Amino acid sequence: MSDKFLYALTRPILFALDAEDAHNLTLPNLRRAEKLGLTRLLPRPKLDPREVMGIRFPNPVGLAAGLDKDGAYIDGLAALGFGFIEVGTVTPLAQAGNPKPRMFRLPAANALINRMGFNNGGVDAFVANVQASRFYQNKEGVLGLNIGKNAATPIENAADDYLLCLQKVYPYASYVTVNISSPNTKNLRQLQGESELDALLSRLKEAQQRLADQHKRYVPLALKIAPDMDVEQIKTVASLLLRHKIDGVIATNTTTTRDAVTGLPHAEEAGGLSGAPVFELSNRVIKALKAELGDALPIIGVGGILSGDDAKAKMTAGASLVQLYSGLIYRGPALVRECTQALRQKP
Repeated sequence: MSDKFLYALTRPILFALDAEDAHNLTLPNLRRAEKLGLTRLLPRPKLDPREVMGIRFPNPVGLAAGLDKDGAYIDGLAALGFGFIEVGTVTPLAQAGNPKPRMFRLPAANALINRMGFNNGGVDAFVANVQASRFYQNKEGVLGLNIGKNAATPIENAADDYLLCLQKVYPYASYVTVNISSPNTKNLRQLQGESELDALLSRLKEAQQRLADQHKRYVPLALKIAPDMDVEQIKTVASLLLRHKIDGVIATNTTTTRDAVTGLPHAEEAGGLSGAPVFELSNRVIKALKAELGDALPIIGVGGILSGDDAKAKMTAGASLVQLYSGLIYRGPALVRECTQALRQKP
């Protein structure tokens, strides 16, 4: 039985549930399937290695952060054939996130709205989960660890949260993503402003060098940005990335705009909109970044990938790698293989 057929059978059941309940049902069952060896029956993408940020990625299709905030399901997710897994966002202290309901499907637009609010068990539990995974223990692939700030931390003290998380996750990460672009933590996107970002990147870069010396291993830093910036804001971010020699940029997070879903059920819910409506918004940011950065700094493209052609469009816009999230909800795990096949470099 193919993964595409199996997902076609299970999707109506999952979509009959609340979106977060379906999420909380699916991931533990994926973990059980992996432990029982059932995921070995899934077709595996062929190797198609890419060298990005000094890291060898087995293929260019990754899992975006947000699906596994606590790093509790790494082995099951890795079994789906991703070239890299990114987990988090994690914060220094555990926090419950925003009140439920806080995740909504908009099937007519192949979209999701979420206002989860960095719900997670805190960085110490996160690190313990990473250490317990076979993926980490056996060095099976590339693992990105995504860090953020606690909701209760004043924005002027945000850097302290990022630095604490960086110190804790550094020894276990292939790369670390700094998430300053979620719309669901109050004032977080202020950190994309020129003076705030300049100060944050300066402190992060100093800590990265100190940790590299301490652990005798350089772990790249990537910055995850929003799709809602204008051209001048994108130019400012690009110049700061270059000035501070940040290793990569992830474009983009979810959008606060609703133009593409006006009138649909749940369209007016607060939170970040992801899926198909963010596809062109993220492509616009990728193209603008590429114009500023050239080949000096790689871009990881994420936002609205629901087909192999969508993945190719991200690469054409200027991305070196891509990540999936909402597309998995609508297309299932077969999307991973479809995208890897579409991006496969001809020998």
